[in-house]
Amino acid sequence: MVQEAPDHPTRDVGFGVYLHWPFCASKCPYCDFNSHVRHAPVDEARFLAAFRREIAHVAGLTPGRRVSSIFLGGGTPSLMRPETVAGLLEAVSEAWGFAPGIEVTLEANPTSVEATRFRGYRSAGVNRVSLGVQALNDADLKALGRLHSVAEAIEAVETAAAHFERFSFDLIYARPGQTPQAWEKELREAIARAAEHLSLYQLTIEPGTPFFGLAKAGKLVPPDDEVARALYDVTQEVCEAAGLPAYEISNHARTGAQSRHNLLYWRYGEYAGIGPGAHGRLVLPGGRTGTVTERAPEAWLERVEREGHGIREWEPLSLPDQADEFLMMGLRLAEGIDPARYAVLKGSPLDEGRLADLAAEGLIARREGGRIAATPRGAPVLNALVAALAA
Repeated sequence: MVQEAPDHPTRDVGFGVYLHWPFCASKCPYCDFNSHVRHAPVDEARFLAAFRREIAHVAGLTPGRRVSSIFLGGGTPSLMRPETVAGLLEAVSEAWGFAPGIEVTLEANPTSVEATRFRGYRSAGVNRVSLGVQALNDADLKALGRLHSVAEAIEAVETAAAHFERFSFDLIYARPGQTPQAWEKELREAIARAAEHLSLYQLTIEPGTPFFGLAKAGKLVPPDDEVARALYDVTQEVCEAAGLPAYEISNHARTGAQSRHNLLYWRYGEYAGIGPGAHGRLVLPGGRTGTVTERAPEAWLERVEREGHGIREWEPLSLPDQADEFLMMGLRLAEGIDPARYAVLKGSPLDEGRLADLAAEGLIARREGGRIAATPRGAPVLNALVAALAA
């Protein structure tokens, strides 16, 4: 007998599964993700067995779900053999079952894109790929620590287009020395090659990365706030005019081509985080709970083999904490949030006086059905906007 899932104000958003493959061919100097370089071959069969065990464990905690989206991230999931990907997707299907029209996305780096591999991923059940292109400028690719060239990136995009109806690629802007004029030219070239979706991220200098040390020593100088804002404005204007408006601060898509898995995150849906260093948000009988797995791949592997799962942190989230997360995530979206759902989580509605003040300043707007959204002026100062609304 299938058990009903516990109720939650965002239950209708869906249930997703994030699978984290933590291995990379090299570590980029700007990256603070949980990615690791291993010079010896990874024992994929052993890791697959561990993934299966952790999936089964989390499925036992979350009966009655159907998976609406899967995202294989990393790290570099495209370093996996297609047979390993097939085993992961089979395990998810056996544990929860797939909802009709499920979206299955796999991240890939241009250096690991091969037509035969992509055919294998398609046969395994992947129906969308996301390519880490990052720049269409060879000098900047080298500075970013990427192993591919622009020519290889373009070839990878063409390979993706030949094998998948749905694909996306990432670019990083606000790179050192980048001008709005140069970025506009690069962006237009990217749009000409993007069928439906682009993820466009401003470069951030994260503590603990090589870029952080270089910036602290004055050897790396990112654009100042004025130039960064000009680059952001160019991004919005060029993409909007080309029919790829921002549906989220850093993501642009044609109508109907939004990443469903990312929408699930931003709409505050429920998702299982599986694999080394993965984060999840599960609705358990005691309430919505944040989970974090063991970060180091080998430590995670041993813990799963010993205990059946690698989860090392369970964080029950209070309703006010959930309300704050819901607000922060939802205001990243162009569609904004439903204030009634916020009120259920918070136990009280948003302050109408504060809403009126922020609207008068041009930072928020009312959308159809009473939704509240950040305006183009409010989106770049989202943290301050959320703080004002949540106070």
